[in-house]
Amino acid sequence: MNPSAPSQPPPPPAASSASAADVAGRPLLPMAGQAPPMRADAVRNRARLLEAAVRLVAEQGVEKLTMEAVACAASVGKGTVFRRFGDRTGLLQALLDHSEQAYQQAFLTGPPPLGPGAPAAERLAAFGVTTLRHMFAYLDLYLAGDPPAGRRLAVAPRQVRLTHITMLLREARADGDVELLAETLMGYLEPALIHHLIRQRGMALERLEAGWRDLVARTVGTVGPAAA
Repeated sequence: MNPSAPSQPPPPPAASSASAADVAGRPLLPMAGQAPPMRADAVRNRARLLEAAVRLVAEQGVEKLTMEAVACAASVGKGTVFRRFGDRTGLLQALLDHSEQAYQQAFLTGPPPLGPGAPAAERLAAFGVTTLRHMFAYLDLYLAGDPPAGRRLAVAPRQVRLTHITMLLREARADGDVELLAETLMGYLEPALIHHLIRQRGMALERLEAGWRDLVARTVGTVGPAAA
């Protein structure tokens, strides 16, 4: 096994309020879903609701997840679920936040080549491969929790990924308009496209990973044998 290959996406962890910093001590991006600290009882109630939602998704699939079902599974009133998450999209986003926490920790502060310490081009190649695997692992949740068109490109997790790609492109001294290049690369990692290519067109995930490496190489030059 190649020690520098990106790891598979970790299982969803408990939400954390810890902020990340790079190896030089500079503050990094806020983690997706990071919010002001809640009271201890609010934290426990939120965790109980999310645990009930996770069980429902595992047993019945994301399409059967409703606010009413979560309230019943957690033995609370429906109003409690609505007050905590707002609506079904907010509930789905909270579930995704579990997985986003560990995923973001990996590329912001984890070991190279995904985390700091590797050349920017190698980090960018590893980032895309890891993101494709992460998206595929939680694809149904991402599709179900996709915000309306007016908010889709401004949600916090996407902004974290976009800013990270932009930073790596600048470090790799990519030619051209870096911000537009970053948006173009982000398009390759959108859940709707991954769904279309893998489930509707029957492409293997490995083919998408190879395509990402090729795209990065064409954008910033060679990314080294580890990402070839």
